[in-house]
Amino acid sequence: MGYGASGDAYHMTAPHEDGLGMAQAMRAAIDEAGIRPEDVDHINAHATSTYLNDLCETKAIKKVFGDHAKNIRITANKSMTGHLLGAAGGMEGVFSVMALHTGIIPGTINRDTPDPECDLNYMADGSEKYQAEYVLCNSFGFGGTNCCMLYKRWKG
Repeated sequence: MGYGASGDAYHMTAPHEDGLGMAQAMRAAIDEAGIRPEDVDHINAHATSTYLNDLCETKAIKKVFGDHAKNIRITANKSMTGHLLGAAGGMEGVFSVMALHTGIIPGTINRDTPDPECDLNYMADGSEKYQAEYVLCNSFGFGGTNCCMLYKRWKG
């Protein structure tokens, strides 16, 4: 439905502390799809499980979605696969499409001590049966390369 990209070039390995480039890519994907941020009900987060990245992604999600951010089911596939580097975005795209197809959102494993600053609906262990209509898949890389894909459930 939608694609968004940004290149904030803030730092070689660290995202902008306010998640500005991440937010720009998310907004672009939503805008291209022609939907409202409130329509997104699931995010497949980039979620590297590092303090800086996860905090910046949380801030970016809050910027884009406002009060609706707390209602979005957010999952982190890297908790199960590890960081697949160049293959991470492709694999997370598959997870996103499968969540729409099956009506099951995978949980985030090993989330034993949540960071209080990452205070959104980051799903814990175990999958949840939930039929999402829209899933936003985030993929952020070194040097401020940010890409987001927005998928819609097909009702064929």
